[in-house]
Amino acid sequence: MDEKHKPTELEDVVIRFAGDSGDGMQLIGTLFSDASAHYGNDIATFPDYPAEIRAPQGTVGGVSGFTVHFGHTEVNTPGDYADLLVAMNPASLKASVKYLKPGATIIIDIDAFTDKNLKKAGYKTNDPFKEDGLEDYNIIPVKITSLTREALKDLDLDNKAVTRSKNMFVLGMVDFMFSRPLDYTIQFFEKKFAGKPTIIEANKRALKAGFNYAESSHAIFSFKVAPAKIEPGRYRNINGNTATAWGFIVAAQKAGLELFCGSYPITPATDILQELSKRRDLGVKTFQAEDEIAGITTSIGASFAGDLAVTTTSGPGLALKTEAVGLAVITELPLVIVDVQRGGPSTGLPTKTEQGDLLQALYGRNGESPLPVIAALGPADAFHSAIEASRIALEHMTPVILLTDSYIANGSQPFKIPDIDSIPEIKPPIITEPPYQPYERIDKEKMIRGWAKVGVPGLQHRLGSLEKMAVTGTVSYVPENHERMVKERQAKVDAVVNYIPEQKVEGNPDSELLVIGWGSTYGHLRRAANQLKREGIEIAYTQFKYINPLPKNTGDILKKYKRAVVFELNMGQFANYLRMKFPGFDPLQYNKVQGLPFTVQEIVDHIKSLLKK
Repeated sequence: MDEKHKPTELEDVVIRFAGDSGDGMQLIGTLFSDASAHYGNDIATFPDYPAEIRAPQGTVGGVSGFTVHFGHTEVNTPGDYADLLVAMNPASLKASVKYLKPGATIIIDIDAFTDKNLKKAGYKTNDPFKEDGLEDYNIIPVKITSLTREALKDLDLDNKAVTRSKNMFVLGMVDFMFSRPLDYTIQFFEKKFAGKPTIIEANKRALKAGFNYAESSHAIFSFKVAPAKIEPGRYRNINGNTATAWGFIVAAQKAGLELFCGSYPITPATDILQELSKRRDLGVKTFQAEDEIAGITTSIGASFAGDLAVTTTSGPGLALKTEAVGLAVITELPLVIVDVQRGGPSTGLPTKTEQGDLLQALYGRNGESPLPVIAALGPADAFHSAIEASRIALEHMTPVILLTDSYIANGSQPFKIPDIDSIPEIKPPIITEPPYQPYERIDKEKMIRGWAKVGVPGLQHRLGSLEKMAVTGTVSYVPENHERMVKERQAKVDAVVNYIPEQKVEGNPDSELLVIGWGSTYGHLRRAANQLKREGIEIAYTQFKYINPLPKNTGDILKKYKRAVVFELNMGQFANYLRMKFPGFDPLQYNKVQGLPFTVQEIVDHIKSLLKK
């Protein structure tokens, strides 16, 4: 190999693929990510979909982006800013400028940089690089569309199908740049398009043409990011929605129950229902309901019948499910409600991420309606969080809300496939023979009632939305009984604290400043803490997964530190929750509501500013 093509060793790289919705950026981003994970790199991804389903082609509003961060060392986030941008048209360049590192490399499809497309993207001149201040960046113009057409000219394909293959030309170039073998992607073609030899051949040719072009180009150099040192085991790349679905499947098996999911499709939660619908071979039952209310009520019915019942939604759908969630609370039936949070209010930002549903999850019901709430920390952790939410629901006879968000749902990271035998059994309090009283507290510590499946002789009982008489479950309007039942339902949720782990503090426990996060901000806060540590600044930080109840040592942790700051993707919901739970605790806040996750650098800069004060 000549010196020009001898790969330069790098620790980590961030790539952003950007183009129109129909340019296939999500696909090639996923394929490159999968190839990198297969190669052994640690990775994190962030697909960034346009909010409009059919935004005008060539406009900034219609840009679809995919960011992948892969490295030789631990990767916690998709990366703040890109080392390499692939821009398929002027709009994707304009939309991505703010995500670039100084001096980054930019590959553009020069065929698309016409006067018409420049104007549609909002450029005022025919020199977008000067207009965006990119003169010092490494711009590589490539006739991607023309070269793709040349590579496929003798195939029996229409012009639209040929042009659609240009994303594979791009993938071939990037595969060369980062020393990725083509075998994995070619295997994908052969499996995905089995029975369509012309389509397989077109994709192969475009991929190889891009690879060969990059190899022969004097403007494109190659790099190598060595495999990461990770714990031995069998891994696969997984996104949060798939991980959530798999977690429920395992939880059902560990509980010895069938799994039922009744849901109404809603972005960005739909993929959980779709993934579960594929697993009839594992006894999974799915029902695509006509609306959100039908989705959750069918799941409540399945729980009444003795299944592990799940329903999935996003913020607006959770609002519609509110009354039925209260039904699950008063009937004390196990149910997991997954809320994949997105920007709101109302329809809001369907494809963008936010942590704006926390208070809705905690308090968004009429009457005294307590239930446990937990939050997944990342895409891979969504698997374990789904199992944990199911365990709490089944063993404590209560509905549970599992919070993820769009960042977790669509993002991906390596997932170590666990030894299923190592996952503890889940033991729901199933009653199999009489006598049976539906609201008798069979476990005084957990304050739970027994769960009788329908159709068992001698265990006949009724459940409904009216208040129940303690023990017997008959309808009751007795004032003292209502207060008793309210307190018993609260005591049951409070008792969950004895069955969850204590809160841990990472970093320097003796720091004067405690950094606090919850849910999906974990990766960004962890990477920020590591970056500060490399600069000689050690902080204490803690990430909450269990939101209600909070771990029993939370108060002891909070009062230990002179100052605390809560980072969250809302206007301060968790900070206010902590203030309410622990009077006298008044943390600082750092909030972001842009439909985007934090960048590591903004976290680092803010922590430094606090320490200077």
